[in-house]
Amino acid sequence: MRLRQIALVGQDLAAARADIVAVLRLGDDYADPDVDVFGLHNAVWPVGHTFLEVVSPKQEGTTAGRLLKRRGGDGGYMVILQIDHDMAAARRRMADLGVRIVHQIDRDGGKVSYSHLHPTDVGGAILSLDVMVPKERWEWGGPRWRENVKTDMSLAIVGAELQADDPDAMSARWSQVLDRPRRETAEGFRIGLEEGGEIRFAAVRDGRGEGLGAFDVSVRNAATVRAAAKTRGALDAKGGVVLCGTRVNLVEARESGPTTAVA
Repeated sequence: MRLRQIALVGQDLAAARADIVAVLRLGDDYADPDVDVFGLHNAVWPVGHTFLEVVSPKQEGTTAGRLLKRRGGDGGYMVILQIDHDMAAARRRMADLGVRIVHQIDRDGGKVSYSHLHPTDVGGAILSLDVMVPKERWEWGGPRWRENVKTDMSLAIVGAELQADDPDAMSARWSQVLDRPRRETAEGFRIGLEEGGEIRFAAVRDGRGEGLGAFDVSVRNAATVRAAAKTRGALDAKGGVVLCGTRVNLVEARESGPTTAVA
């Protein structure tokens, strides 16, 4: 189980695209036609082997549009985890736990599948469980996503932070749904994932209610990213990077070895 994609929701897709590319130095994006069924258009960038997406409503009455209104503007939308085991087994487990699946697909003989879980039954954000065969495949990034990879600055998305009125309760539910242990930290709770990824749960701190409040990006030089964000007007009052209404924690990478520090 690994963190493979984070989705944000923005009212103005072009504006979000311009900021994200300039600050994180990403390559070309892919417009996934599958989101049309939800009344959305989008942009998906590879960040190393992980992906960042922004969705934007193109009609009234969308789930994304309602979230924009409820949370007072752009922000976090989805956490997408890639799982290795059989999707049918995962769906049976969700049914046993009382977690509704709001949308699902199965393609290519089951080599491409996903299940979007109802946020009310899990908490904080839409959680998607996705299966791809082979493991390196990622349909939502487009057929030639590897050609769009640009890692001179941003290397991978390595974490997601959900803010909750009750981080204990929300993290306990995610731990149950994902069948992975959680650990209490000074800031809240943490669920570890493969390949160094994690999902954190903290108290609401921005006055916008529960939701996906932040994500972590491994970068080569945090100071350079912050300087680019300052030029774009994408720093908050504390000097933190904010893209599409979502805090971006910069995790500076060593030249060799794992990430070292969060900025």
